[in-house]
Amino acid sequence: MSDDITQAASPPPNHSRRPIYKTETTGDYWQDVWEACKRISIVDDFQRLGEMPCARHSLLTGIASGAGVGVIRAISATPFVASNWAVGTFMAISLASWTICQKNLQAERRRVARIVEEMPKRGTGGSLFEQKVALATLGQLSLASPTHSISNNASIEGLYDLVNRRIPQHAGAFRFALTSANTTALDTFTLRDTTSQNDGCGAKIDIECNSISACARGLYTYVTEFGGVDIWWTGSRLDQIADPLPSVGTPVTRSSVVRYRYFFNTVTFSYTTAFYAFEDWELLLDWMALRGINLPLSWVGYEYILVEVFLEAGLSEADIADFLSGPAFQAWNRFGNIQGSWMGELPRQWIDDQFALQKKLVSRMVELGMTPVLPSFTGFVPRAFATLYPNASVVVGGQWDGFPSTYTNDSFLEPFDPLFATLQKSFIDKQSAAYGNVSHIYTLDQYNENNPYSGSPSYLANISSATFASLKSADPQAVWLMQGWLFFSSETFWTNERVQVYLGGVPGNDSLIILDLYSEAQPQWQRLSSYFGKQWIWCELHDFGGNQGMEGNFINVTAAPIEALSSPGSTMVGMGLTPEGLEGNELVYDVLLDQAWSSDALDRATYITSWTSRRYYTPGLPSAAVDAWQLLSSTVYSNTDPSSQATVKSILELEPALSGLVNRTGHHPTLLFYDTNTTVVPALKMLIEAGHKSEELISVPEYQYDLVDITRQLLVNRFIDIYQSLITAYNSSTSTEDDISRAAEPLQQLIFDLDRVLLTNSHFSFANWIGAAEAWSRGNATISSYMQYNARNQITLWGPTGEINDYASKQWGGLVSGYYARRWEAFVQYLVETKKNGTSYNATTVSDIMLEIGEEWDKQLSVPEKLV
Repeated sequence: MSDDITQAASPPPNHSRRPIYKTETTGDYWQDVWEACKRISIVDDFQRLGEMPCARHSLLTGIASGAGVGVIRAISATPFVASNWAVGTFMAISLASWTICQKNLQAERRRVARIVEEMPKRGTGGSLFEQKVALATLGQLSLASPTHSISNNASIEGLYDLVNRRIPQHAGAFRFALTSANTTALDTFTLRDTTSQNDGCGAKIDIECNSISACARGLYTYVTEFGGVDIWWTGSRLDQIADPLPSVGTPVTRSSVVRYRYFFNTVTFSYTTAFYAFEDWELLLDWMALRGINLPLSWVGYEYILVEVFLEAGLSEADIADFLSGPAFQAWNRFGNIQGSWMGELPRQWIDDQFALQKKLVSRMVELGMTPVLPSFTGFVPRAFATLYPNASVVVGGQWDGFPSTYTNDSFLEPFDPLFATLQKSFIDKQSAAYGNVSHIYTLDQYNENNPYSGSPSYLANISSATFASLKSADPQAVWLMQGWLFFSSETFWTNERVQVYLGGVPGNDSLIILDLYSEAQPQWQRLSSYFGKQWIWCELHDFGGNQGMEGNFINVTAAPIEALSSPGSTMVGMGLTPEGLEGNELVYDVLLDQAWSSDALDRATYITSWTSRRYYTPGLPSAAVDAWQLLSSTVYSNTDPSSQATVKSILELEPALSGLVNRTGHHPTLLFYDTNTTVVPALKMLIEAGHKSEELISVPEYQYDLVDITRQLLVNRFIDIYQSLITAYNSSTSTEDDISRAAEPLQQLIFDLDRVLLTNSHFSFANWIGAAEAWSRGNATISSYMQYNARNQITLWGPTGEINDYASKQWGGLVSGYYARRWEAFVQYLVETKKNGTSYNATTVSDIMLEIGEEWDKQLSVPEKLV
């Protein structure tokens, strides 16, 4: 393990305590004064003095010694001399007492560590692991009722750091204050102008709040509503806020309408953030904090802890390597859908690097007032586990999505086996040692697209009861969070009765949080009576596989969650975003997070005007830009068709075929629910018109992004018409091979036109994805080829032989011309040849041709140059 990883392994400080600062200087005198002012809190410092190890003892010893010596010297010396002796003695004795106390503490820690280490060796029988099993079994007999709360980190330094990162020119202009005056359980903030009477450090804006997350949202409210600037996935524009800062005027107080604002789907960590560096995460985390997210899923680095747990249990490194999946597919290994890697073993370097990254991420989340939802032991184990523990209750899961048995049929250790609790405690203990005691909420999904071994009510109740007992044994304050996708995707199995007994196995209603994962299209909370009293979060899924088609349902992400919150008997406690990937359509995610701070459904027209003005922050923004988004929001982003509630997939990205591509419905639709000529076309014309009227607008990154995105949508929509003309020509009994070639020319030309458009903006470049993957190799050629194959395979074949072909397809420059163009060219060539030879169309032959192209493309080892 490298030195930097070893250093990162030390547990973070207790963030509930005020930090002890090192002497620092910014190089600017007045800035130093401001930084010093921020750190002064006399009452708080003295209140916490007793929490510092040895501080109280050292001070009391010093005071007593100084007083005694002072009194003695006063007998024979002047008061001035006696005072000097008293102060000097106080300082000397306090320092000596402090030093001795610290050494004794260190010795005590070493002694306790030796005792802990030696205790198992003094046992009368059984291995260390077997003794842990016995202890875990006893631990399940006494479980306290759950208590939990969102982290309210008492240090506000993370907020000042956020300001320094995003608004450095106004670093001293904001003052944050945590207060307990608001007794509501909901996050609340107040914005007001700072008066000279209550500020001595030059602050201009006061943000008072009852949580760090509320303060971050308060800052966001100020910069957006008063400053007119925003932060986006494409970058932060907060530094463009006016100078001097706008005043607030009448103080503004807001409260969230829900306790939790949740973010992430387990598979987002594969489809979007798989190869993120810390710099990528930093922007996203700031975006999350400012928009008020306080409960993010945090999967990065999971494999490091899991490997340590498995090694402790006696499994070999080879056993474990046979189980873990590649970086782009780890989400489904964590879900128990797949196992192993069809591109070679997962590099240890990757495991270590992700663990080091996770330490930074967890620390930053906590600094920004977020409580990370941490992983736990789910029960999925390597195949060799059943051999190592032949008496363990291990069952084998079913085949997933047509994968060969080599890569699926995962082994599952049933939770009522004592080994489960042992592994759970080992996992959570190691995780806490690595990241600190930062959260008591754990993600745990056992049946994602994989049904239980039995549908018996007693079996299901025992599974959930034992699962939660294992969490509670490891962490008495544990709360279990699960994705509710299983209740929709396997609705036939998960009848109301089965769901009720499964959820009922978890004691109390505050021990479990269910993510109603697809609330905007397929809500389950109504069918399941608000999850039979358990806590649940209204979630917007929207995007499958990181697809990019423009789509949304504005009314469903504004009015629907408010109606759910106020419905009779509702146990809804949050709103959240659970997209599989983050690829465009930012509008529909922004609006739900804003809705979480309003008890009334947001008005679409008003919201769009404000949103567009911030997105294109320029003086005198042409009205055509706002009109374009008003049109799109009322059509493309107001989809009421229940058969196509998700990002619309382009048929250009699908494996070419003679039929079955157009007008697909479901959660991977190709059906266009709007008229391109009256929506996308005029909206694009309006944006172009706005750019002609404003030179400043042309240079706005978000304008450049949207111009490419809407042009992309127009082109792929037109592709449908050209494709249908080609198929009509082929199916005609009178057409010739020349007719087919002519009908295909505009289709092939459009593909290359699309590629050229995409390559004008780096956010639509395949080079970013493949380059980010390759960067994690750190110059190792073997790991580089492994990472590149992972990245390529996910967005194309998705499996060794195309098991989930094109599920995660993308419209990226370089990918369109290098992969999709080649497939369509081969398809056209096949149509021409069959027409020429008079042979029948054979769908299997076409699929074989496409598979060969995919396998060859995935094995390429070239990283395209990134756009400048």
